[in-house]
Order: sequence, then C-alpha cells, then structure tokens
Amino acid sequence: MNLMTAPRELTSVSLTDAQAASDYEVVRRTIEFINGNWHDQPGLEEIAAHVGMEPTRLQKLFRRWCGLSPKGFVQALTLDRARTLLRDSATVLDATYEVGLSGPGRLHDLFVVHEAMTPGEFRARGAGLDIAWGFHDSPFGDALVMATPRGLAGLAFADGPKERAAVFDEMAGRWPLANYHEDLAATAPYAERVFNPASWRPDQPLRIVLIGSDFELRVWETVMRIPFGRATTYGDIAEHLGRAGAARAVGAAVGRNPMCFVVPCHRVLGRSGKLTGYHWGLTRKRAILGWEAGLTGPTE
Repeated sequence: MNLMTAPRELTSVSLTDAQAASDYEVVRRTIEFINGNWHDQPGLEEIAAHVGMEPTRLQKLFRRWCGLSPKGFVQALTLDRARTLLRDSATVLDATYEVGLSGPGRLHDLFVVHEAMTPGEFRARGAGLDIAWGFHDSPFGDALVMATPRGLAGLAFADGPKERAAVFDEMAGRWPLANYHEDLAATAPYAERVFNPASWRPDQPLRIVLIGSDFELRVWETVMRIPFGRATTYGDIAEHLGRAGAARAVGAAVGRNPMCFVVPCHRVLGRSGKLTGYHWGLTRKRAILGWEAGLTGPTE
C-alpha cells in the first residue's frame, strides 16, 4: 500500500454523519484496546474480536482513518517508541525551519507560513475580524476549520455531530467579538491542504494566523519546530523559552492551541514519554501519532 495516498482516498469518500460517527467509535475502541495491550502485541483477529468486527473489514476501516493497519499501529505506539521520540528533543527545539524540503519526514512538509495578530488585535478579542467556518471530514473525525482573509485561524476536532455545537462555541469563545459565518466553500480548501499530504507543496504555502498572548505565541511557535517522528516535553519547551520550571504554564498554553494538528501539540509528551494532556482527547492524540508514523515509516 502507498501510505501517501491514504488521506486522499479518505477525503474522496462521502460519509453520512451517522456513519462517520459510528466508524470513529470503532476506531476509538480499537485504539483504546491497542493502547492497553500493546505489550502483548495483539494480532488483527484478537483486536477485531474485541471490537466485534470482521477482521478484513476492520483492517480496511482502520487504514482509512489512521493511514496504517492495526498491527502497524501496535508497533508505532509502544512505550519504547514514545521514549525514542524524546531522544533528540533538545536538538529539535534548537533546529531552525528548513523551508523547501520534500518528503514526509518533517513538519515543514506542511510548508506553513505563519503570522501573529498584533497585541492590540488580540486584546480586541476579534472585534472587526471576519471568520468563515465549516466542518469537514478528516482522518481524525469531524474537523472544524476557521479561516480569515489572512489565512487559517482555527482548527479543532469533534466526536460526531452531537459535539459540533459545543466545539464551535468553545472555539468562537476565544474571539467572542468576531463576525462568524458558515462558508464551506471557503473552508474546504484549507481542510484539503491540511489533511492531504499530496497538497503539501512548497510553491503554495499554507498561511495560518495565530491569535494568542505573547507567551502563547512563543510556545506555539516552538511547538511548530517539532518535526514528524519526534516529540518533546513541556519541561523542555519551558527551558527553551528561558522559563525553566514553567512546565505547567507551557502545558496551559499548549492546551489553548487553536490550530490542532498544524501546530502539532500532539507531539508534546510527559517527561517519561507518557501520552498525556491533549485537549482533543488522548485517543485522538494516539491516532495522529500513528498516522504520522504511517507516513514516515515502512508498512507492515
């Protein structure tokens, strides 16, 4: 299988809201089982029996959502891998952006160009800002995309249609004075650019707009330096920012990241390598790391 084509295949499939929610529930239960039993290296038949699905069907569904097989996910999400991710964390944070690289090995394959709102704009709480929004399918469930004329401003996840309103309210509450209007035509290109690696092109950089406090911006910009296949810790980020001992403050800023996946807060782990503290749920954090492992490593 060519893993680079998996996200494109997913975006071409039109699922009903009910079916998408049902599929994600199966994927969620599968990931939870794998996470709790990785040390036993369960096979496809055992995993399928646990979630009550025929093995071949589960294999196809899981590949579509996560970009690799359940067995590949078992291999990718062991504790040893989490520890390996941390090995070069200091080097990662000291590295500068390498714009123009090709291939799936680094965050820079998203070719992100970012700018920050001015302090005055941040204090204005979005006053005068026009934000288009829309929900779209993604490898990790429903994705809320928010965009301004200056670029992508928000990206969040919801677990099915019932959570959409709450997720929208939570995101809109960050900029309560902005003007919001649903516009799927305006937000769909951003969803395609973010979740389809075939759209990660150096000649068409993804422009994002970060809206936050000065400290939050510094944390998010540091997180953006963590490439595919690597991770760092809250403490390492604090030290990198000259705020040793401020790991909790860093954790709070990471949790406030309005641009999940693009600003890869899923690559920030606990000091021991534990997958912890993800605003959109630890199951989804594991799914994203597994998806990235599928892009950067060999298939089973």
